[in-house]
Amino acid sequence: MSLFLDYKRNQLVLNSKMEFLHIIHDVISDDTVQKMKDYRQHCDTSCYSHCMRVAYYSYCIAKKFGLDYISIARAAMLHDLFLYDWRDIHRDDYIVGRHAFVHPKIALKNALEIFDLNKKEQDIILKHMWPVTLPFPRYAESYIVTFMDKYSALKETFSYFNSNLKKNRIYKYAYVFLSLIIFRIV
Repeated sequence: MSLFLDYKRNQLVLNSKMEFLHIIHDVISDDTVQKMKDYRQHCDTSCYSHCMRVAYYSYCIAKKFGLDYISIARAAMLHDLFLYDWRDIHRDDYIVGRHAFVHPKIALKNALEIFDLNKKEQDIILKHMWPVTLPFPRYAESYIVTFMDKYSALKETFSYFNSNLKKNRIYKYAYVFLSLIIFRIV
């Protein structure tokens, strides 16, 4: 019986992933979106991989709660379509302001040049950095992407430091020190 349940569960996951990829196929097939693979987002994670993770998590949550899982998957895949190295202090002159504050507008502008986005998709992209940026998101789907973006960023950063912790002795000490500080605060 357990093997049967495992098989059914695996089939559901596989069907879910296939549906997700079908929904975002036109987005991920675009050459401009593919360029996100050339830019790092968090530590060693590419912008493309980060957006894919956020999009899939958001899709799963929206589907579970009966929300607009199509708009959320598409918009989450485009939420960081800014196409520059945000760590570079000498980046293009047209980018005025700190990355955290300006990249949602740049991502939305870039996405609108390629795709027809509905109002919900636009809101998701534009407001995914809330509460850093204002105003408040308008839709439940926008909040989901906002939280999945933060969750994914933390997961990617933790994974990076955790892998380096195993490789480098200095990271071990830094990790212990940081953990002591965090647990002291909490």
